[in-house]
Amino acid sequence: MSLPNRVAVIGGGTMGNGIAQVFATCGAETVLCDVSQAAADKGVAAIQKSLDRFVQKEKLSAADRDATLARLTTSTDVAAAVANVDLMVEAVFEDVDVKRSIFRAADGAAPAHAILASNTSSISITTLGAATKRPSQVIGMHFMNPVPLMKLVEIIRGQDSSDATTATVVEASKALGKIPVEAQDYPGFISNRVLMPMINEAAFCLMEGVSTREGIDEIMKLGMNHPMGPLTLADFIGLDVCVNILDVLKDGLGDDKYRACPLLRRMVAAGHLGRKTGRGFYEYS
Repeated sequence: MSLPNRVAVIGGGTMGNGIAQVFATCGAETVLCDVSQAAADKGVAAIQKSLDRFVQKEKLSAADRDATLARLTTSTDVAAAVANVDLMVEAVFEDVDVKRSIFRAADGAAPAHAILASNTSSISITTLGAATKRPSQVIGMHFMNPVPLMKLVEIIRGQDSSDATTATVVEASKALGKIPVEAQDYPGFISNRVLMPMINEAAFCLMEGVSTREGIDEIMKLGMNHPMGPLTLADFIGLDVCVNILDVLKDGLGDDKYRACPLLRRMVAAGHLGRKTGRGFYEYS
């Protein structure tokens, strides 16, 4: 199992800082890049807080925490961040134009051998690869939230992703202690193509008064053995993210069954996005 020596993670938000944390914990020199130094520093602060919790729970030694933080550096420039890395993992918000611009910049600055990966949950890897001159070295690495705890990495092969690139990323995922599962590049891949219609249908059930938010979640938890109900999970993911993914599914697959529930759209329009705003289907202090 081979871990890349140097990794750049582009995007210091919840997913990006989690990805940076696991690479740095496992021994990779890791650059966390965001649009401003304040944003990058916020990402590092989140990593330190997470590592401190692991120390408190005696799942990590203080020395290992300090060594992990020593392997982390920050940047505000994509080209500089990827200049000498083996692997880039892009983890910015789900906007295809923003992601393509990052891949173009990284392609022009990264070493010839470097693999360019995306943590996208729904956007076409083929589209991102086409923005570069190395589409065979572009691939999806879709981590699950929270990254330090969740074992799955969904590995998505674009139209031109090579066998060698796939094998390298699979081995890197295993070196992180993760379980890689391969999927082909179709809208939503596997995880969100199956998950989002369930969340969307739960929103329709709430909108139509079939049950309360608690009732819907309890039925799925107790009856289907899910660790959390679909409405709680939607709040955790972010209702805006859910709507974006549903739009990608509807546009990419051309099927109205993926149309976002009007209640979901109304909540997003109101700014009730879930945990990150303090209010979604539930309220958070």
